[in-house]
Amino acid sequence: MIDKDKCIACGQCVNICPVEAIKFEKDGKPQIDKNICIKCGACENLCPTQAIKIDTKGEDNGKSSLN
Repeated sequence: MIDKDKCIACGQCVNICPVEAIKFEKDGKPQIDKNICIKCGACENLCPTQAIKIDTKGEDNGKSSLN
């Protein structure tokens, strides 16, 4: 999940995602495609404002519950 209030739209998460699950939306903020995300944590670890939180609880057959 991306906290859009904390997000500064720096794009680091978009650049680091190994499966290209993060894209910029019309509002200028990134969005995570939960059907592509592999929950590797790269974006969460890199985010300078800690706006990204990976939810590894409630796994859905390898799918992410991220926004």
